[in-house]
Amino acid sequence: MKSTELTKRAADVLRNESNGILSLIDRLDQNFVRAVGLLRDCAGKVVVTGVGKSGHICAKIAATLASTGTPAFFLHSGEALHGDLGMVMKGDVIVAVSNSGETEEILKLLPHFNTHALKLIVITGNPESTLARAGDVVLNVRVKEEACPLGLAPTTSTTAALAMGDALAVVLLEEKGFQEEDFAVRHPGGILGRRLFLRVADLMYRDEQLPLVQEETLVKDALFEITSKRLGVTGVADLAGKLVGVITDGDLRRGLERRGQILHLKAKEIMTGSPKTILADTLATEAVSVMERFSITSLFVIDNGSKKPLGVIHLHDLVKAGI
Repeated sequence: MKSTELTKRAADVLRNESNGILSLIDRLDQNFVRAVGLLRDCAGKVVVTGVGKSGHICAKIAATLASTGTPAFFLHSGEALHGDLGMVMKGDVIVAVSNSGETEEILKLLPHFNTHALKLIVITGNPESTLARAGDVVLNVRVKEEACPLGLAPTTSTTAALAMGDALAVVLLEEKGFQEEDFAVRHPGGILGRRLFLRVADLMYRDEQLPLVQEETLVKDALFEITSKRLGVTGVADLAGKLVGVITDGDLRRGLERRGQILHLKAKEIMTGSPKTILADTLATEAVSVMERFSITSLFVIDNGSKKPLGVIHLHDLVKAGI
């Protein structure tokens, strides 16, 4: 096919799948409401089961539920028949996904579900099927046609099932009052998790990495401290160890412009006094806000009581951490 024909065909696929999803809106009735209620009130876990392409959709639905506050896992219907059924317990709610509603592996599981009186939510394109008749709630995801020109490969039908699963998960998280903090707990390695939980203490330079000189330190030695610690700054402490100032590259340049030779001067003569500081247990996001507000690239971390410097945090490290 020519390039224009390729893009036109792709557009047809996307249009077909979009229409398939939109067609579900008119079917959002009491069955959907009941399904949300069963999932919300589930005393155990939500078990999402299916095989083939539907099985992949099941895995995604289970993952979305689990990450938004509803304990859930994917159970491959075929593997369930060979031992994995032991993961299903009384109090669980089953979500079975089958476009035909006649998937043999799922149907063979029905006696076990009945024995334990497990509630069954069926997501299917065939509301008259054997599986649908066995369900406590049936969500009809029938589509007019597949995007596959042969009408064989599950395309629009699986997209519709996936969208219905997302609708359930999103409505459910709102029903449960699920918040950003809850999401972050389940995604500690993600950007949101880092923003909500990463503290200044987790990213600051401390101990031997902390650039620090005394008020009486000569500028030439302060310059060596700045260069060796590679942060473009050094803190300045008084005799009691309290942070009283900072010297940055900018302070050095301004000192040269005003006074010429500065290497023989003392740190206190060119430092910027009353530096902006932050506490170690402050969220890293707050450190970014302070730096942006005052147009600076580093903050010294101080002890709340003694005001002694405990570390320094640099904007580059906050950016690298995804804050």
